[in-house]
Amino acid sequence: MAGEQTLPVIGWRERVDLPEWGLRRVRAKIDTGARTSAIDVAQVEDLGDGRIRFEVVGRKGGTPRTVWVEARPVRTSVVKPSHGETQERYVCLTPIRIGALEREVEISLVCRKHMLCRMLIGRLAVGGLATVDPARKYVATPKRKTVRREESEG
Repeated sequence: MAGEQTLPVIGWRERVDLPEWGLRRVRAKIDTGARTSAIDVAQVEDLGDGRIRFEVVGRKGGTPRTVWVEARPVRTSVVKPSHGETQERYVCLTPIRIGALEREVEISLVCRKHMLCRMLIGRLAVGGLATVDPARKYVATPKRKTVRREESEG
């Protein structure tokens, strides 16, 4: 169609930055089947003033690493995940960055400890922002290349 804007392409897996929360290069699965985005948290504490404090689980160099974040939830959500047990989750609003793309999105706080990707990016976060190529990974955020050191002979 004439005048139709072409959206940037992202892969089904990307690295995501959450600058207000001090998180960089979080491995995320782009899931257009999910409405809302979610991030892995180990625990959530109510601070009593309308704010919460939560422990985001991640890895750095293969070592488990957690970061404590304080935020004001915008709402709570009742979710029935694939395992069937209804859960109530806090939902917070924060900017995310996928490569050069940035948008403020709602992110629910949930335990994803058995999942390969500690973050899930839902369709509300990518709709109108990017097109997802389900056959590719790390299109907007290439994986870091590991440098292997060769032992010198002699």
